Amino acid sequence: MFRRIGTAVVRHPVWTIVAWLIAAVAIVATAPSLPSNSDESSFLPKSYESIKAADLQQKAFPSAFTPSAIALYQRTDGGKLSDADLKDVARITTELGDKHIDQVQKVVPGQPSKDGRYTLTLVQMDSKKAGQPVQADAAKVLRDDVKQLAKGTDLEVKLGGSAAQALDQQDSSKRGEALIGIGTFVIILVTLLIIFRAPILAFLPLLLIGVVSAIANGLIAYATKLFGLQANSSVSSILIVVLFGVGTDYFLFLMFRYRERLRAGDEPKQAMINAVDRVGEAIASAAGAVIIAFLALVLSTLGFLKQMGPALAISVTVTLIAGLTLIPAVVSLIGPKVFWPSKSWQQEPSNARFAALGRGVQRRPALTAAVSGLVLVVLSLGMLNFKATFDLASGSMPKTKESMVVQDQMQTAYSAGAAAPTDVYLSSTDGKPLDTSAFDAYAARLGAVDGVANARMSQVNKAGTTADFTVTLKYEASTDKAIEAVGRVRDVAHAGAPEGTEAVVGGMSSIYKDIDSAVNHDYRTVFPVAALLIMVILGLLLRSVVAPWYLIASVGLGFGATLGATVWIFQEAQNKPGLMFMLPVIMYLFVVAIGTDYNILMIARLREEAREGREPREAAGMALRHAGPTVAAAGFILAATFATMMLAGNALLTEMGFAVSFGIAVAAFVMAMFFTPSLTALIGHAAWWPGHADRAEPGSDTGSSPAAEDDEYQAAGRRG
Repeated sequence: MFRRIGTAVVRHPVWTIVAWLIAAVAIVATAPSLPSNSDESSFLPKSYESIKAADLQQKAFPSAFTPSAIALYQRTDGGKLSDADLKDVARITTELGDKHIDQVQKVVPGQPSKDGRYTLTLVQMDSKKAGQPVQADAAKVLRDDVKQLAKGTDLEVKLGGSAAQALDQQDSSKRGEALIGIGTFVIILVTLLIIFRAPILAFLPLLLIGVVSAIANGLIAYATKLFGLQANSSVSSILIVVLFGVGTDYFLFLMFRYRERLRAGDEPKQAMINAVDRVGEAIASAAGAVIIAFLALVLSTLGFLKQMGPALAISVTVTLIAGLTLIPAVVSLIGPKVFWPSKSWQQEPSNARFAALGRGVQRRPALTAAVSGLVLVVLSLGMLNFKATFDLASGSMPKTKESMVVQDQMQTAYSAGAAAPTDVYLSSTDGKPLDTSAFDAYAARLGAVDGVANARMSQVNKAGTTADFTVTLKYEASTDKAIEAVGRVRDVAHAGAPEGTEAVVGGMSSIYKDIDSAVNHDYRTVFPVAALLIMVILGLLLRSVVAPWYLIASVGLGFGATLGATVWIFQEAQNKPGLMFMLPVIMYLFVVAIGTDYNILMIARLREEAREGREPREAAGMALRHAGPTVAAAGFILAATFATMMLAGNALLTEMGFAVSFGIAVAAFVMAMFFTPSLTALIGHAAWWPGHADRAEPGSDTGSSPAAEDDEYQAAGRRG
């Protein structure tokens, strides 16, 4: 099949390129805009308690005051607020309300802090549009206006709250995307120039992947709108890295094999056909593993991950099609001039370093497997200390952003949980008015819960059927202690509800607790499904039921080593309370799926060498010698590309960038180069049971002379 694809594309390169350009223009011109939602509650399905509470609040208290933005005032000299200062705050609050800013429904004064150094203005916005860009726009207007109104006073004012966080997150995301894009471009360009010493070859993948990126983003926008998926600004940053990183990987897989066929004496166009034929199956299988792993995210209960899965799967699918059609068409049209001005492509290098590594694996496969396996196991021990943190807002932007400064100052000035109180909604089950005489006792029980600062009945709906009890926790909403405390509040609220009533618990801490439950569900569902489907891909590629088991086990070890190293560096060494809650899920899919690419490329080459008539150990050595440079180059570029996410300046992308780049480095330089070939050499022919994929097919044309390559291998060994 891949030979037919290669032949069709190479014979009609111009038509192939024109078809891609037409598709790009049509899709980009007609694709809908991609909205973004940063409201954490939108990530959860309706069945979770925090979402039920939010729905009940909308019905029972449609005009309830829930601040979307908070203006925090303090004196410029840091002293206590004077009566004149408080009058200025009252004036600013009134004038801010009189401006009738879009989305703003109410502007009311807040309570001064106990130490008298801070006070607040609370701003309510349309709750139906929480987390949407229009509220970030409103926060920008509010921030500018409140600072303007405070001019000429002794007050310093900062705007925080969820709408301001959405604005700061949006700005941080744009800056991060720019840095990631520039970093990715520079790394790919410089690395390809070093590898090939050919400017055309260095710029070509960036140009072609740019076309692929435009098409992929348009298709993602279509899919997001068609299936009603949630969009999040962090997805754009990840897409840049996936498209350029994975696209460059497939480009390298193809170009290394194209160069190899040219050196073997193939005519240029035939060399490209043979390259697609030889490496097409490995690229397709590698992409299939990645696509399936990403699609497994559809099983997630979190809207953010549900949207990310199809988006990334679409990106990789388009990249795969480009790798088998667009790239071969363009390169075959240019021919060997693509390597200009370098002449090194014309002669086979000694590859002495990789030949030496190959000899080491060939001679001591047991020692190689033991040492590389031990490294992975030791690093994996760190994952036992993993803890999750759920503050997505502060995780997705630097602490220096204004809304984050407000959040930190409010935790100091007020009760840590005051900025995001928990609400317990008590409703009658028979539709009759509630017995108000039980309210004080119920509030007292809630207030006595460990971790609660205070609890009070704040309001009853007009029908008298639902009461809202405001519970202020002692801890900031996203901390482990707050999440544990809200679990105890739920237990007391449910068990202590008077007869004929039922209670649901809402608020940010309740949302975070449900996100924690959702992530744990994903661990039990997404992980095994993705692993099983990747094993099926490996089984179909290798025609074996043995090899997929140890290949997926090795990649699992790579995941453990990656998470362990990330815990030690970010959680232990930097004394952080935890890592972003979604990190293990994302890391698992990236490291397992993309890490499998290198295993697939190495094992496919090992099989090819075995089909030339070599014994398992010799085939492993030759596979490392020939595929090693490709894996090393692709692994370095992809790891360095993901590392650019650390330039974004926020915890989520920094942790993700390190974890995925480290995992890919482990996958390429430990698993694919040492662990996988040494294990395959040790297991021998049994690795391919029940098929005989490592045996030459009768009458097959291998395209090279085993004796000649063996002589060359031995000569390279002597030179190395």
